[in-house]
Amino acid sequence: MENISLLLTEALTPYQASLGPSGANGERVVTLRNAAGAIVIERTLCVAQLRDKRQLTDVVDGFHRDLLISEGRIEPCVLAAMRHATQVQVFTSFQAFN
Repeated sequence: MENISLLLTEALTPYQASLGPSGANGERVVTLRNAAGAIVIERTLCVAQLRDKRQLTDVVDGFHRDLLISEGRIEPCVLAAMRHATQVQVFTSFQAFN
């Protein structure tokens, strides 16, 4: 699991990622700290999310999104609009094939 912590830190630079101890069901708390050492994001993840490459990629993407929001570089409503536009586009593409 220490490799996971190093991978997360590398993927989320300049933030420092750390894994907390295993919980009763194997879940782990991942904490991201800024350069000053302040906690920016803390999230509980299940073991599967940390062991599977696809799920770990999704975790990193989620952290990137949350960091953009916490830094004020993107608004949550912008994300919602982007998701909605993608869903509508996929739906209309699907209808075109039927």
